[in-house]
Amino acid sequence: QICNQHNAKAPNLEQAFRRMAQTEPNLDHDVSWFLLPSYWAKMVVAFISFLCFANSYDGDFVFDDSEAIINNKDLRAETPLGDLWHHDFWGSKLSSNTSHKSYRPLTVLTFRVNYLFAGGFYPVGFHVINIILHSTISVLMVDVFSILLGGLQFSSKGRRLNLAPKTSLLAALLFAVHPVHTECVAGIVGRADLLCALFFLLSFLGYCKAFRENKEGHNFSIFWVLVSVILGAIAMLCKEQGITILGLNAVFDALVINKLNVLELIQKLLHKDKSLENGGLLRKGLLFRITLLMSGGASILYIRWRIMGTGPPAFTEVDNPASFADSLFVRAINYNYYYSLNAWLLLCPWWLCFDWSMGCIPLIKSVSDWRIIALAALWFCLIGLICQALCSEDSHKRRILTLGLGFLIIPFLPASNLFFRVGFVIAERVIYLPSIGYCILFTYGFSLLSKQAKKKKILAVAVFGILLINVMRCALRSSQWRSEEQLFRSALPVCPLNAKVHYNVGKNLADKGNQSAAIKYYREAVRLNPKYVHAMNNLGNILKERNELQEAEELLSLAVQIQPDFAAAWMNLGIVQNSLRRFEEAEQSYWTAIKHRKKYPDCYYNLGRLYADLNRHIDALNAWRNATVLKPEHSLAWNNMIILLDNTGNLAQAEAVGREALELIPNDHSLMFSLANVLGKSQKYKESEALFLKAIKANPNAASYHGNLAVLYHRWGNLDLAKKHYEVSLKLDPMAPGTKENYNLLRRKLEQLQKKGS
Repeated sequence: QICNQHNAKAPNLEQAFRRMAQTEPNLDHDVSWFLLPSYWAKMVVAFISFLCFANSYDGDFVFDDSEAIINNKDLRAETPLGDLWHHDFWGSKLSSNTSHKSYRPLTVLTFRVNYLFAGGFYPVGFHVINIILHSTISVLMVDVFSILLGGLQFSSKGRRLNLAPKTSLLAALLFAVHPVHTECVAGIVGRADLLCALFFLLSFLGYCKAFRENKEGHNFSIFWVLVSVILGAIAMLCKEQGITILGLNAVFDALVINKLNVLELIQKLLHKDKSLENGGLLRKGLLFRITLLMSGGASILYIRWRIMGTGPPAFTEVDNPASFADSLFVRAINYNYYYSLNAWLLLCPWWLCFDWSMGCIPLIKSVSDWRIIALAALWFCLIGLICQALCSEDSHKRRILTLGLGFLIIPFLPASNLFFRVGFVIAERVIYLPSIGYCILFTYGFSLLSKQAKKKKILAVAVFGILLINVMRCALRSSQWRSEEQLFRSALPVCPLNAKVHYNVGKNLADKGNQSAAIKYYREAVRLNPKYVHAMNNLGNILKERNELQEAEELLSLAVQIQPDFAAAWMNLGIVQNSLRRFEEAEQSYWTAIKHRKKYPDCYYNLGRLYADLNRHIDALNAWRNATVLKPEHSLAWNNMIILLDNTGNLAQAEAVGREALELIPNDHSLMFSLANVLGKSQKYKESEALFLKAIKANPNAASYHGNLAVLYHRWGNLDLAKKHYEVSLKLDPMAPGTKENYNLLRRKLEQLQKKGS
């Protein structure tokens, strides 16, 4: 409600409350809750929101962080800043067929700043920024909820009044400690949602400022309306949901600024009421402001469309199985079931999971499925709330319920599958913004219960208990997000049917060297999803390393049959076929991999190994050269070139390749070792010695380094140093090939010299 104050003296807060009480009910009146000054309320919210997620500050990069941050070249200084505006969130070109079309350049820019300030991929700085962002958003929620719950009123000096200090504090606390927010805060890629929410709220508050000098709704600031549109555009450049704030601003304008009764308006439109012709809407500028919002939104969407192109994102059936169902009925039923699960996560955020795809939620295929009850309950509640929001005679109730439903539903629309297919079944991060609507409805329900309850303090204690439980749940969930092992294992009891959960647990175990346990989880992933080609590929790799080549070949052959363009599986199949000495098939598999992934240095490296085994030396050198062109830091390819040239007597060429490699990878001790061997054979003993010593300094426990340096000294005539390094080599590896024989030869030579000397 707009306050029309012309007094020279600004009213105090008490007078404002009295005036509100005369016009409409005050939510705070019957609520037994803490009443704190605005500054202290924000401090409390900031502290508690920080407390909830503080234990995630030193967590690792987990799950999607690897692709969005560690493997994202857009974060590195050598990538031009302009590329951020043509790439998606994961660093792929928007024009690529594999791009998910998630256009969030401002979020990626903040990752880049994090990376540059930290001097590398150190997760602490990334996590701290996320925690600070959530705390800032939670503080802003105090102001936002005071407007949504108490209305918009200004003093004569243009200062906004908080007419619902107790309920706005409660709603902000509910938002700050909601466990469903953990993914956004503790998962670094959740920064997209946090930044989007920050500018989303600033856009809303900016829109409210447009009416600071309003007189009876007639005057408003076009400047602040335009600022709101710009902030909405910035929110969208952080994440797609940001654009929805423009629609919510329009709803807020209609309900709060213009006090429209939606049902009454619909009735007038249906009956062609002449009062609509009087231009009531135009007098207060509503249509003009909505036109500005719509024009701004349309312009933003057009610019984005021009940048990203018209091609839809590339998703697979396992990402969102309902969207691939042939039956419209099955799609509709399952979409609605997903909505009910999202609502349940807001109501009872106990079962949380990093991923809800791949069979975690089996499709509903008939009305006899008992889960139909969940979506029936959802629509029963929604229809009841909508009826109250439209038909209630209490304008205060209509306003709060409509705003609550608006903030609950409108930000969720981009994730609803209604306008386009999304790449997930449920994602906890996408209900960060809709939780605002949930907090409004929860707080309003609490105020209604307080009004009816005789023992208000018991009700307040119950709500306080909910907040306390949520704080503990946030702390527990944050600790699970600290490492991939904890995160993946936490999902097993929540989504035991999710093949991706078992896959990720297996991958984590394999990375730690526990292959036996990894095999168990990979097999379960393939059992749950017989078309899970990535699980087949990884399982095939482990079996290949354990020399179980027949089963490895079967799995990899099945993987490329299911997905013929799966380049990694083709390469791994080639490695297995090479091990089985089926060289022609292996060569064909390698070239098929390269056909599907043109820039594939590892495949060229393995192709070179195949050619070396077949004594096709020129082909091997060409393949390894291709690997180093595509990936200049490919140490194994450089090493193999040096060794092959050395073994074939091309010492000058081997030396040239070794020097070229060390210029590109100056700290690689294996390259130093290989080049030192070549220089020793070329009788460049001094330079060879320097490289051997440098390699040993970098890797002092390599027996071969000491053994070959000993050989160099042996040839050079430095017999005492040769003896010393032979002994070090044998101490590190008593079974080192050739070293013991060389050492015995040296000892006999030293004994002969001693006899001659005596």
